[in-house]
Order: sequence, then C-alpha cells, then structure tokens
Amino acid sequence: MMDLLWAVLVAVLLLAGALFSLIAAIGIVRLPDLYSRMHAASKAGTVGSGLLLLAVGIHSQDLSILARALAGFVFFVLTAPISAHLLARAAHKAGHRLIAPSVRDELLRHGQFTKRGNGKKG
Repeated sequence: MMDLLWAVLVAVLLLAGALFSLIAAIGIVRLPDLYSRMHAASKAGTVGSGLLLLAVGIHSQDLSILARALAGFVFFVLTAPISAHLLARAAHKAGHRLIAPSVRDELLRHGQFTKRGNGKKG
C-alpha cells in the first residue's frame, strides 16, 4: 500500500514538474520582451526543475540521493532568481528597454542607469 502511495506522489511531482517546465518553455517563446521571458524562465523553470528533482529523489528510495536532490532544489531556489535579476539589470544597462505597455522604468527614473550610456545620470 505504501509503495502505491509513493508511486502516486512521484507521478504527481513528475507531472507537476513537467507542467511547470512546459509553462516556462511556452513563456520563453511567446512573451514579448526579454524581461518577461527571463521572468518565465526563472520562476516556472525553477519550480519545474525542483519538482522533478524531488520526484527523482523520492523515487530512488535512497536517503543520500534524496538529500542531494533536496540540495539541488535549494540551490535552484537560491540561485535562479538572483541570476535572473542580475541578468535583467545587465540587459537594462546594455540598452534593452521595456516594451510600450510597461507602466514605468524604475531604474531610469531613479537615475541608476544612463539613457544612452554617455556617463551622465539620466
């Protein structure tokens, strides 16, 4: 009976991880600008990868593999949002602007980056 419950849990985690990974892939293809694509890849991709790792760790029924899967999940959760944030700031500094429907550009408004890269505060 417990084996069936573990198998169902693993199947649910695998399906949920695959669904989040699919959502991330669709977001990368369909969203209009760099920042939206980066958001989809970092958020949904992190959850999808984490759920898949947890499913593999639980399916292995080995505590050392489960511990490594949990460590990988924590690593994804800690590093993916930070790296996406840093990449977005670098893209903004390189000149990638927000699309027209965006309400405001907080980085330009607070003068953190220049408008043309000429060294003057914008």
